[in-house]
Amino acid sequence: MAALMIQGCGSDVGKSVLVAGLCRLYANRGLKVRPFKPQNMSNNAAVTADGGEIGRAQAVQAIACRTPASVHMNPVLLKPQSDTGAQLVVHGRVAGTWAAAAFQSRKGELLDVVLESFRTLQAEADLVLVEGAGSPAEINLRAGDIANMGFARAAGVPVVLVGDIDRGHVIAALVGAHEVLDLADRAMVRGFLINKFRGDPALFDAGRAAIAARTGWRDCGVAPWLAAARRLPAEDAVVLDEARAAAGGKLRIVVPMFSRMANFDDFDALRSEPAVAFAFVPPGAALPGDADLVVLPGTKATLADLAFLRAQGWDVDLAAHVRRGGRVLGICGGYQMLGRRIADPLGLEGPPGEAAGLGLLDVETVLQPEKVLRAAAGRLTSGARFAGYEIHAGRTHGPDAARPFLVRDEGTGEGAVSLDGRIAGAYVHGLFDVGEARAALLAEWGAASDGLDQSARIDAALDELALALADAFDIPALSAIAGLEPR
Repeated sequence: MAALMIQGCGSDVGKSVLVAGLCRLYANRGLKVRPFKPQNMSNNAAVTADGGEIGRAQAVQAIACRTPASVHMNPVLLKPQSDTGAQLVVHGRVAGTWAAAAFQSRKGELLDVVLESFRTLQAEADLVLVEGAGSPAEINLRAGDIANMGFARAAGVPVVLVGDIDRGHVIAALVGAHEVLDLADRAMVRGFLINKFRGDPALFDAGRAAIAARTGWRDCGVAPWLAAARRLPAEDAVVLDEARAAAGGKLRIVVPMFSRMANFDDFDALRSEPAVAFAFVPPGAALPGDADLVVLPGTKATLADLAFLRAQGWDVDLAAHVRRGGRVLGICGGYQMLGRRIADPLGLEGPPGEAAGLGLLDVETVLQPEKVLRAAAGRLTSGARFAGYEIHAGRTHGPDAARPFLVRDEGTGEGAVSLDGRIAGAYVHGLFDVGEARAALLAEWGAASDGLDQSARIDAALDELALALADAFDIPALSAIAGLEPR
């Protein structure tokens, strides 16, 4: 079957977005397309139809292909828990915690896992579009590589290399990659793409010609600055450093940025609401005193981020916010923090230990080895429909859980609400994505909603990307490199 690997000259050059756009482009042309990323590192994860977890970017790419997400689309996922260690997820399930040094020395052991998943997708598709990780020019990481050229050579998949012109230095990035790659790796690269160009692309014709002359790689086109990309869930937390606060809305919602924040796309739908003034609060800044709602987000390391929250003084800010009559909502790890106690006796998310929570909900949490991975759907207590997913190791119980925040379709309650109704928490991610649920919540908090489903926004953005890439890229050239037979 045909396959093409999109690698980049660095992180955040737009690989995930380009693969998503190409997935939709080829799917719109009637092909059965599958996305694949051998190894990913992200705390933004999604639950798959086959009951595992993968990186959020591959779940979005599956949507682009109009196919259910599968653990085979991202067989190796690293979820950072500290600066030097990460939880290892293999085929959607936790396989342990590896230190960074150990992973670098042992990652080659996972090549067979990666190839097994790739072949599974090949067997069911006309085209597999593969996304690399970081840059293949990081030759210090080449030994045992399964994310870039190590995979490409083992699987025999041709590569197109992407350079980001917005950050500058793009000629040196592409030509430099050509120079440092060894001859066998260099031979896997059949073309290059320029991404994030602002203005008239003809102004860079001479630059493209220089890259082609110095590398011998085929020029496959220039993508403009793609506004639709900002409407897709982001994979990397780096985008939060560039996030702009939404202004003008009457309801002010703020989210503190934890050091290990996870699933931050939970808030994409809120950020799109005209009636909401939304902001992420960076470390070192106080929670605004005029916020109506503070949302504590998910995290990959609850105890560590609870200590981080206190180190920022946000616990003091929250207490003052509650005294003023403000509302607080916790999602997943944020929900756990709202309780009286959190215990991690087995050290599942860091060193074993426990800590007092914020005490805003009368519940306690114990982390357990079996991670919950499941879709979640049901109704808010108002009756509005919600749909989302759960990824957590915690089990939370206590008196306030007798007042659930949500009720699942099977009739079980989820989450907890304080006696006065102003503090609430639940494990469900994607809570704001269904327009009906978001409208009901915003109405309760005093604001109107546009009522749009986030899935519709994402689908429209993918179609917009596909159209833009059809104009910007040499699609016949990319198809030929991938080995697609002309139709």
